[in-house]
Amino acid sequence: MKKKIAWICAGFMLLIGLFMCLVLIHSYRTQQNSHAQKAQAKIIVSGYVPYTLVRQLSGNTVSVEMILPPGAEPHSFEPTPGTLVALKQTNGFIYISDDLEPWALDLAKNAGENTRLLRLADSVEQTPDPHIWMRLENMPILAENITEFLKEICPQFAKNYTQNLNRFKSDIYRLQQDFATSLKHCRYRKVVHIGHLAFENLLIPYGLQLTTLSGTSHEGEHSVKKLIGLTRDIKRQGLKAIFTENMVSGRLAEVVARETDVTILPLYPIEHISKQDFENNVTYVELMRRNLDSLKRGLQCPAF
Repeated sequence: MKKKIAWICAGFMLLIGLFMCLVLIHSYRTQQNSHAQKAQAKIIVSGYVPYTLVRQLSGNTVSVEMILPPGAEPHSFEPTPGTLVALKQTNGFIYISDDLEPWALDLAKNAGENTRLLRLADSVEQTPDPHIWMRLENMPILAENITEFLKEICPQFAKNYTQNLNRFKSDIYRLQQDFATSLKHCRYRKVVHIGHLAFENLLIPYGLQLTTLSGTSHEGEHSVKKLIGLTRDIKRQGLKAIFTENMVSGRLAEVVARETDVTILPLYPIEHISKQDFENNVTYVELMRRNLDSLKRGLQCPAF
């Protein structure tokens, strides 16, 4: 009987020992994962264009933080003091250009000594329209620059970044082909945009003419005279649709639509984005395909 009790006690102690070992192993792995998360490189970006590109090209190997909140107006945005503090502690800061984002320029001047900076506009040809990402031929160049930027910060993932870049380039190539084919034989060639000048770079390569209600920012003046002239042009040319931005108030577009009996269709400038699209991590290519769908419908382009 005593031997039996001794064996039971020994077995019980063995189980306790095994349990304690499992607890220690789990604790060690948790600590290791915690350290790995803390060691993950952090990149801060100005707005959604660099945000979605970094996410896609990095494959979640870095932490990405976007300064511009979803739905905010990008041209006149004012960052908080906390943004500057965070920027001094980050590994990298990516923004579009000094002209488009003057507030980002101020942040870049005060970034940390070890914070790498990337100004995307420096790598492509400048045009009167500063929305450089709307010209599809610019996108492989911008993606290459971001990829090299990522490799400098996290060289251990260089192979992954190259693979992601090649996939992105393939997506852009297909997108270019679809734009060129779909917009070649449209019934109408004029795009009337009740918003700011954000789509000239997109439309010019395909022989489309853009008319906007304001300039390159959302703060342009919408004069009654200009609105009346725009309405007359729509009627005279027999257009069937006008376009407006997804994040801009539709009041003016509704006024024009009532006067001209046309359809209102959305365009996506991508520099600012809805909260829902942000939460769904909608990509650059997906948003541009939405633009293509709207243009094909509004300009009455034949299907292929």
